[in-house]
Amino acid sequence: MELFWPSVLLVVLIVLLFLAERRNAEAVERIEESIIAVLLAAITIISFSQVVARYGFHTGWSGALELTRILFAWLILFGMSYGVKKGMHLGVDALIRTFPKPLFHAAAIFGAVCCLLYALMLLHAGWLAFFGGKEVTSYRQAGALGYWTLMFNTGIGLDDLRYPVWMQESFGLQERVQRWVAYLMLPIGLGLLAFRSLQAIVAIARGERELIIAGHEAEDLVAENKDLLKD
Repeated sequence: MELFWPSVLLVVLIVLLFLAERRNAEAVERIEESIIAVLLAAITIISFSQVVARYGFHTGWSGALELTRILFAWLILFGMSYGVKKGMHLGVDALIRTFPKPLFHAAAIFGAVCCLLYALMLLHAGWLAFFGGKEVTSYRQAGALGYWTLMFNTGIGLDDLRYPVWMQESFGLQERVQRWVAYLMLPIGLGLLAFRSLQAIVAIARGERELIIAGHEAEDLVAENKDLLKD
């Protein structure tokens, strides 16, 4: 029961994303790209300002390194679902391209299914017990959802990242930023990865998409730009 509300909220988020894409897919894509751009910009600005402060003024912010690590993790966890959506993940497809077309199609679907199962296993491993896997007896062992819920219930703070004093005084916050805040992208990112993998499975099955990976993008780029060399 500890994972009921986190699971419900994650499902609601994905359903809202699905409905928003059906209504305005371009707007959703712009939002995704903006989030990635903001994370990249924040990492760059914090790292650059920290270098200037350290070597130029012999000072610095103790929480800068921890914050950049968290932002980088957020970038990876959020970006992996966007990469699946856009077919940007690199892969080796030399072998399966030698298969007959029906077998190639089946292999492409199998690859997308593996990606979906990978996301679901990391998100919540309890369902593996139905297939003979180890039974999960505690929500703490249930994957990303369980780990995030544990951090939320315990309220453990990060090592160096602290709330500003005015926020502590105004809102009664504890001194250190809670770990559940930093780890929030873990279940969200895996949930989005599962959702995008499911979309890829449907698209491949319908013939709207060839693979979940971008294994032959180099050939496509050469073909698209072969005339530029002549100019």
